[in-house]
Amino acid sequence: MEKPYIELRTRNNFGDIINNYFLWLKYNFKPFTNLYLRYNAISIILTLIGSYMLVTGFMGLASRDFRFGMGSNMDTDIYLYGGLFVLIIILGLTAVINYSFSSAYIIEYVNQTGKVDSKNVWTAIKNRLGSVILFIIIGFFIYSGYLISSLILAFIPLLGMLAQYAISFTLSAFFGLSFTALFIGKKSVTEALSEGWAFTFSNFIRVVFYGLIVGILNFMITMLIISIPGFIIGFYTYFSIDSAIDITTNVFATIVFTVGFAIFILAFIYTQALSQVAFGVLYFNLHEEKHNIYLRERIEQIGVNE
Repeated sequence: MEKPYIELRTRNNFGDIINNYFLWLKYNFKPFTNLYLRYNAISIILTLIGSYMLVTGFMGLASRDFRFGMGSNMDTDIYLYGGLFVLIIILGLTAVINYSFSSAYIIEYVNQTGKVDSKNVWTAIKNRLGSVILFIIIGFFIYSGYLISSLILAFIPLLGMLAQYAISFTLSAFFGLSFTALFIGKKSVTEALSEGWAFTFSNFIRVVFYGLIVGILNFMITMLIISIPGFIIGFYTYFSIDSAIDITTNVFATIVFTVGFAIFILAFIYTQALSQVAFGVLYFNLHEEKHNIYLRERIEQIGVNE
């Protein structure tokens, strides 16, 4: 049975935009996830390696009895900090890939009325690689400014915390909308940022609350994904302690904790991809509200048919 095409270039109210996003997920979750896994195969493997190093180093610190015949603190530190370094690099690179992948995917979906060609997605990413790198550099400095302002706001009770959340959701929406704009047409980075800025602040309340609600719902999806490994780890830990098994030096325990921690990291990364899809859905709605391109096409098509 062919999946229905969800038209995203429509003028919708707040609730309908969110409904469109989840309708899109309902009918496109499997093909999107399958292609996502193909694009992230290497990062998944590297995440497992980094998780293993981090878990092994942590357990080495806990036990001070490193297996494999390496009992020094230096060996433990190498695994711990090496794993942390690998995971930070993987998280950064994967975030760039996923933002690009999700933006290219949702645009291909709209342009081809639901028929996504993986080659076109990859071509779009390659063609915009230089712009993506420049975008990330600019985004790094903007985010650094956010971190500094967050430190200052942390000293202000309650209002400071609320301001931090407001700035965080605003930045997420701004980057999400700008990144989608970057993959449409041949916009420069400054043009994409300008369009993202205009959409964010001309629809400020709707954009921020949309990011908040979608963030909560995506968080619930993440919790659902990690609930199974979380239950297994909790179950195993409880009975290991009850049976007086030293989990800090047990090989099987290391495997269990490594896989569990890796799934947690991968679920968080996957949520990033879903969030960018959500902002892609929002982008097409805001773009149609401003320019009425799809509406004019429909009117012209009706005129031709008559």
